[in-house]
Amino acid sequence: MMEMLRGKRLVFVGDSLIRNMWQSLMCNLKMFKISGRRLNKHKGPYSYNFKDYNCSITYVGAPFLVQRWQLPASGGGKTPTETLRLDTMEDHDFKYYDADFLIFNTGHWWNHNKAKNGENFFQEGDVVHGKMDVGKAYTHALNTWAKWVDKKVNPNKTQVFFLGFSAIHFKGGQWNSGGSCHGETKPIIDDKFLKPYPLMMRSLESIISTMKTPVVYLNITKMTDYRKDAHPSIYRKSKTKSQPNKVQDCSHWCLPGVPDSWNQILYSLIFSSRKSNIIH
Repeated sequence: MMEMLRGKRLVFVGDSLIRNMWQSLMCNLKMFKISGRRLNKHKGPYSYNFKDYNCSITYVGAPFLVQRWQLPASGGGKTPTETLRLDTMEDHDFKYYDADFLIFNTGHWWNHNKAKNGENFFQEGDVVHGKMDVGKAYTHALNTWAKWVDKKVNPNKTQVFFLGFSAIHFKGGQWNSGGSCHGETKPIIDDKFLKPYPLMMRSLESIISTMKTPVVYLNITKMTDYRKDAHPSIYRKSKTKSQPNKVQDCSHWCLPGVPDSWNQILYSLIFSSRKSNIIH
């Protein structure tokens, strides 16, 4: 893959699932003894430069893609109120719109828990919506992302990808209410146990179909739904040393594992594009 990326810049932008994909790629490069030097060691994105190939590979954290905003505390409170600006892309000092390959994702933070049940959380212009459906807000945010891509990205230089929703496998509750996946040793083999295709991804498909910039949709939802056996579960990296196994990780993926296949798909798409002279 590094020969194809010689002289190129590859940037992953999104939440911790796309970081999972970035980590998978970095681990594979290390396995083949391809070493890189990290830039911005103390702040900013995780960016590595591979001098021998004149190439950089970067992860930029932006869980919602759009901007989280701190409003001044009201009513005499000391804690500022956070809103999500559905009409403004997340602003980074690290500019990445002119990279050769951009891989975006967002999805796992778009739930009622992370989005505060949609109550006084979503903002457009100066208006903070008292109540807004999370799915509707997701569509508004994707439209903001699409307009940003169409305005900023030069399709003659940059190829854009969007990584779809990655399945989760909590049993007995969600991650913060006793959900479990520990002990799963085999994948799902019967399709009747798979979850319905996410409505959020249907919104994504509709939006990218109207964009002037070509976007390659990496639809990994179904292929990940089979792999209930491939999560870190109790072996997650815990911030709480006293109770490291209290919360199981049934949404991210073990390395090596499932994200390796995402990178294989990405590799094949970049390779086929180069052969077709789509990428310059």
